[in-house]
Amino acid sequence: MTVLNMLFDSIEDIFKAILNHPFLKELSEGSLNEEVFREYIIQDYIYLTNYSKALSLLSSKMPKEEWQKTFIEDAIGVYEVEKAMQESFFSFWNIDRKKLEEVRPNQVTLAYSNHLISTIVLEDYPIGISSVLPCYWIYLEVGKKLAEESSPNPLYKKWIETYSINIKYENIVNRILKIAEETFSELDEKALKKVKRTFRLSTIYEYMFFDAVYKRNDFPFEF
Repeated sequence: MTVLNMLFDSIEDIFKAILNHPFLKELSEGSLNEEVFREYIIQDYIYLTNYSKALSLLSSKMPKEEWQKTFIEDAIGVYEVEKAMQESFFSFWNIDRKKLEEVRPNQVTLAYSNHLISTIVLEDYPIGISSVLPCYWIYLEVGKKLAEESSPNPLYKKWIETYSINIKYENIVNRILKIAEETFSELDEKALKKVKRTFRLSTIYEYMFFDAVYKRNDFPFEF
């Protein structure tokens, strides 16, 4: 069993919970409240801005020039693949991008973003890789699962196809998985345990991201 197989097996319970979450169930059925989906896209826009910064920070810690280049390219690629999709949604909803700059993150968006950046800054690069890996990997696997039935709603179908039939996105993920496998396979048991824990925590945040938007959870006070 490869290290990556071991990692994915270790979050099987969370991945199943993500697939069974009503956000994704209703998205696939086409019954998801569009207001909930719109809030999700807006929060994801905020998150991806921070995710891009996290990847840029992580690139500076890479021991190989090729890997540095990969994470820098991915920091830019976030805008080319996922943010291009978001822009099409914003155009459909007539959302002024300038107004998006005034939208604050909900508690999970903020916590997840801070988790990534603090992990990358404070920990060695293998732990940094494990923190950003679920965002790459989970969305690819979710997209593949949802693509089996797609969605009757054209907005939701477009979202699914971004992560399921987009060859560019799949290639981006596979490139990172290769770096992760090479990195993790050289770690001792203590370091691998930390990788596993960080990977699981980021995967929990992936679940919480859907959950917070669906349940309209937010900070108890305005700020």
